[in-house]
Amino acid sequence: MALAIASREVDGVTVLELSGRITLGEGSVQLRDAIRDAIGKGQKDILLDLGEVNYIDSSGLGELVSAYTSAKNQSAKLKLLKLTKKVHDLLQLTKLYTVFDIYDDEASAISSYK
Repeated sequence: MALAIASREVDGVTVLELSGRITLGEGSVQLRDAIRDAIGKGQKDILLDLGEVNYIDSSGLGELVSAYTSAKNQSAKLKLLKLTKKVHDLLQLTKLYTVFDIYDDEASAISSYK
């Protein structure tokens, strides 16, 4: 299943709901474009909802790190929401769990931007 991205706004925070796979090729390019687009529109608070992402490969992980870095360089904040067990384990294994702000529920994630 390819990556699908739905965008919505909650209290000034851009929530990108991802579902499918973030993999080399189309998935990571879609993610990069969605985040660049949001930052390009001046949105500084971005929340990636990964609740429906069932697989991330090394390229997808690289894209998450790259998105985080480019957001930070442009004074934007990128945070993660609702990791699946597989994605959670992957982030812990690669020690990236310490890099990202990660939340389990949307309300606390949204309020963390204030």
